[in-house]
Amino acid sequence: MSALVAFSVTPLGVGEHVGEIVAEAVRVVRDSGLPNRTDAMFTLVEGESLAEVMAVVQAAIEAVAARAPRVSTVIKLDYHPGRVDGLTAKVATIERHLAGDA
Repeated sequence: MSALVAFSVTPLGVGEHVGEIVAEAVRVVRDSGLPNRTDAMFTLVEGESLAEVMAVVQAAIEAVAARAPRVSTVIKLDYHPGRVDGLTAKVATIERHLAGDA
């Protein structure tokens, strides 16, 4: 894998409670088949290429846009050709340092 993206989508103009609409974006990511993880702030998705992960992000934005008049998106991308399993390896490295086993 070489592209790891963290992103969030926020539907605007639909009221305060947006979880149901945001779930549509997460569904798109999960249905993509790419490694992914969702937490309280971002969804992360990892793929072989920049084009592959950005296509998933675009589809997630479009899923939200189908139910909201406006969509705000935050994207952070780590492009690292040749990296394998960045989604879990990066966290494992930090955990090793925290345990003192650098």
